Amino acid sequence: MIESRNPYNNEVLTTYEAEDAGRIEQKINQAHEAFLDWRRRSFDERAGLMRKVADLLRERKESLAQLMTVEMGKVRREAIAEVEKCAWVCDYYATYAGQFLTEEVVRTDASRSYVRFAPLGVVLAVMPWNFPFWQVFRFAAPSLMAGNAALLKHASNVPQCALAIEKLFVDAGFPEHIFQTLLIGAGAVEAVIRHDKVRAVTLTGSEAAGRKVAAVAGECLKKTVLELGGSDPFIVLPDVDIEAVAAKAVQARMINNGQSCIAAKRFIVHAGIYDSFAEAFVEHMRKLRFGKPEDEATDYAAMARHDLRDELHAQVQASIKAGATCLLGGKPMEHPGACYEPTVLAGVLPGMPAFDEELFGPVAALIKASSTEEALQLANRSAYGLGGSVWTADTLKGEQLAQQLEVGCAFVNGIVKSDPRLPFGGVKHSGYGRELSIFGIREFVNIQTLWIA
Repeated sequence: MIESRNPYNNEVLTTYEAEDAGRIEQKINQAHEAFLDWRRRSFDERAGLMRKVADLLRERKESLAQLMTVEMGKVRREAIAEVEKCAWVCDYYATYAGQFLTEEVVRTDASRSYVRFAPLGVVLAVMPWNFPFWQVFRFAAPSLMAGNAALLKHASNVPQCALAIEKLFVDAGFPEHIFQTLLIGAGAVEAVIRHDKVRAVTLTGSEAAGRKVAAVAGECLKKTVLELGGSDPFIVLPDVDIEAVAAKAVQARMINNGQSCIAAKRFIVHAGIYDSFAEAFVEHMRKLRFGKPEDEATDYAAMARHDLRDELHAQVQASIKAGATCLLGGKPMEHPGACYEPTVLAGVLPGMPAFDEELFGPVAALIKASSTEEALQLANRSAYGLGGSVWTADTLKGEQLAQQLEVGCAFVNGIVKSDPRLPFGGVKHSGYGRELSIFGIREFVNIQTLWIA
């Protein structure tokens, strides 16, 4: 059974029976048949349907946001913003997909030669729960506009969100079976990847899940895009406005209650301002308001699942045992939901879980750097390489430092975020490949050479 449960009060919302092998086979075959027709549709026709999806997202944003709030615990105002961002990415690819995939003429010894971008076929997306709509749409909009068919294996704790997304494409008038949800557990994914009519797979999730998916896809010689975990550095140089940057730092850490791959996690602060920054950071964290995720005044609520909260607490306890100092929080809340106190750990060093591992929840690690050079070394001393930011009054110096960060997304004086206009992805254990922009839509196409005598 696949269970939908409210993480704030631990109430079971609904359950679904997982689809069996016969139903999975049927859906894959249906997706392939739909693709054979869809790939022949013009960009204008695809764009018209994609814009209808954007319109439906905006029309239904209140109910869709409420669904995210009750099923995975997302604070309501963040859920509204997520739906609006999904509409943006639909409009973006409806406008630019044709331009991004226009044939490119290349002069050679042929009478005519060019490069074309042809769709691959059925693409499987294995998606996480933390941004249950955005993660799906940033894959689905470019993939469908490129002419592919899409199968969604969503996280098992957000089945209602998965079905709501499928309904949006159906209601917008997309061809039947071109976008389908597979209600399956993790154990059924390997067989889907191995199916000869599934041509590629994209995964957003944990490093462990990425390794498993990549291993199976590699054995089958199928294209993959992996967007995995992150332990993003937030470098603070001594020339900043401490109060202002500390407020931004807390905002960067507490996005989605800290459950974001690109939330800042390691705050690497110059020794000259470390104590003052730590004090300001703690005060801003202390002021955050806990409450029901539906309430407009709520800043943070429950984590998505109890097991995730317990894993986070174990990382906190192990870091304290290894020598970190807890300045705030540090324990689960007395609440029926999966709630954890906003936590600040100081004196964090390499070798501690708070430095080496991804903290997926409301826990911040403060790290002291004796110089700018050491700050950069500490930032890059990580298995992960998704995002990172540099904060300084000297933007030129900040840019030069950001260029040396071993990450896919480097920001200067700004919180790391995804944007349809810019490529998104990481290096090292944060994965490979890119989503969004022209680079994202070209991940799942056949870049085909045509040479004509």
